[in-house]
Amino acid sequence: MVERVSKAREQALLSAEYTIDELARAAGTTVRNVRAYQDRGLLPAPERRGRTGIYKGSHLARLRLIGSMLERGYTLASIGELLDAWVAGRDIAQVMGLEAALTSPWSDEVPEYMTMQELIEKFQGNFTAEALQTALALQLIVPEQERVCIPSPRLLSAGYELMQSGIPLQETLSIVQLLRANVEKAANELVQRVATYVFDQRYGQRLPPPEDATQLAEIIWRLRGQVDSAVSAEVARAMQLALENILGDRLTGIYEQLYGQEPG
Repeated sequence: MVERVSKAREQALLSAEYTIDELARAAGTTVRNVRAYQDRGLLPAPERRGRTGIYKGSHLARLRLIGSMLERGYTLASIGELLDAWVAGRDIAQVMGLEAALTSPWSDEVPEYMTMQELIEKFQGNFTAEALQTALALQLIVPEQERVCIPSPRLLSAGYELMQSGIPLQETLSIVQLLRANVEKAANELVQRVATYVFDQRYGQRLPPPEDATQLAEIIWRLRGQVDSAVSAEVARAMQLALENILGDRLTGIYEQLYGQEPG
């Protein structure tokens, strides 16, 4: 089941289509940069449909890889040299497949946009200055000119529902802070194990041979599904224990009030 889910996600991410504006927005860059990377040979040309260029998930993966390397201090020239060395003698489909496995967004969520006024109205005035500052720090909302981007609409919706249940918004945001710190720590530890045992022990600092690219991509795609399953299982276990330990006492108190004794 995990493998089928991973394969379905892989196909969905790779088959996604973007105009140049959509691609730039998804990669967190500009249309000008996309064109510049194409001109320098860092990004493959799009498929032409009439006068429109159609980009795929593999293009988004390449853009994310370029962005990551720029953040690490590489120049465009050195990125070009590294990519040329990586692609040389390799099937381009294999290369792009591994890049996509490593850099494609983990989630299939599509960001939403609204004005700050719409956001404040949605939360019925509960978006205080303190809550806004926390949400900005966590990048739950990202200002973009006259509107804000909501990278994870599901997370925003969860916060809204919890607020509707009576939990102050700032309290919910503090839980997100705690959750993020712990999840990032666990994610870093897991990926470090992958780097050590899947890449370093096999290749050291060398590039993987061409025939291994597809296998490595499959390992990473399977890892995504396996991690999703493991995290879901652990969250379910933790929530069950928390409900029993914390709310179980409340339920016992209700029984005692109603029947004068604990449930038996």
